[in-house]
Amino acid sequence: RGAAVPRRVSVMDVQEAVIQAHREEWARVVASLTRRFGDLDIAEEAAAEAFATAVGRWPADGVPPNPGAWLTTTANRKAIDRIRRENKRGDKHKEAQLLYDDDPPEPPGAIDDERLRLIFTCCHPALAMATRVALTLRMVAGLTVPEIARAFLVQETTMGQRITRAKAKIKAARIPYRMPSAEDLPARVSGVLAVLFLVFNEGYLATGPDTDPVRHDLTAEAIRLTRLIRALLPDDGEVAGLLALMLLTEARRTARISASGELVTLVEQDRGTWDAGLIAEGHRLVRERLAAGVAPGRYQILAAISAVHTSARDVRDTDWWQVVALYDQLVRLDPSPFIALNRAIAVAELDGPEVALAAVDCLEDKLAGYHLYHATRADLLRRLSRGQESRAAYDTAIELAGNTAEIAYLTRRRDQLG
Repeated sequence: RGAAVPRRVSVMDVQEAVIQAHREEWARVVASLTRRFGDLDIAEEAAAEAFATAVGRWPADGVPPNPGAWLTTTANRKAIDRIRRENKRGDKHKEAQLLYDDDPPEPPGAIDDERLRLIFTCCHPALAMATRVALTLRMVAGLTVPEIARAFLVQETTMGQRITRAKAKIKAARIPYRMPSAEDLPARVSGVLAVLFLVFNEGYLATGPDTDPVRHDLTAEAIRLTRLIRALLPDDGEVAGLLALMLLTEARRTARISASGELVTLVEQDRGTWDAGLIAEGHRLVRERLAAGVAPGRYQILAAISAVHTSARDVRDTDWWQVVALYDQLVRLDPSPFIALNRAIAVAELDGPEVALAAVDCLEDKLAGYHLYHATRADLLRRLSRGQESRAAYDTAIELAGNTAEIAYLTRRRDQLG
């Protein structure tokens, strides 16, 4: 039997192959390089160079049978070339020794996954929480700096500097690339959950003009890694809560975008297309946490809110009183303006749009740069027949939104005002 040979494809197919490889292999390549060379800068730069080489080589040579192996091999060579260049400019003997990977592998733990190790490295407590999230989104999920900046509502230059400083701190502090010990693991999980939640959110409502409005690769990766952490910490309520929240949200994914590429809101979705298996699993996790009799955390309450929504066969059957009560409980744990905004949306269904608008307007100072704040105001103003103000709010929401499906939806709603 002959050896596999590269598959020759068109330029368009090559571009698609590179995009797919980046989604599927970026984290593996970076994690492999980090394990071998112990340097996130080298890992990131070499991985990026390997993908750039693929863009130049694959159109002529064909897509390799195993793109991940090709990219990893190419990235390793790029990393070695960089270290050799640096050796010529200074004393880099310790780094040069990394060219020889003769150390025996660490014994596998309960879960042996290099990407999970990379997440824990990026989420080390020596880093600020926001920095841990941003660094992991870049190094593990492969998001660009502009995408991460939009998730944090900060300038791109600010986010780029934050990520650069984080990598330098990891190197200077010699933060190891390994799973935490059993004693340290519980304290380290909260940072990881925050990372995975943002990765999932970026996939579920992806930003960028040239990005699919829903990136299933990111939502699937966030769910996969959350399942791994749950296997490691089966009694952790917040891990179970986050997994339930992701599953109940992912269950609605196919109903969220119309055939024309427009966002379909929860009110308008065809509930018959929701994934019954994911909903059943999510509801089971929520019930397990309720039966545990332990005060719930943030993710468990969010999962319970999602469970109320997905329990209703018709939007008119939604138990809005229970939704608001859960948000009241959540506000006591997390009094953030984002939670307050979501609570106001639910209040509108109980007490009317005028009461909700008063609550939303109180959040202007904190959420003026957040597109959903303006989208929520626009909808409430529309329901109050304040068309001119509603149009202005829609205009601001459209300007700030980064998701193509959301922009299409908001534009249609604005134009319906006449």
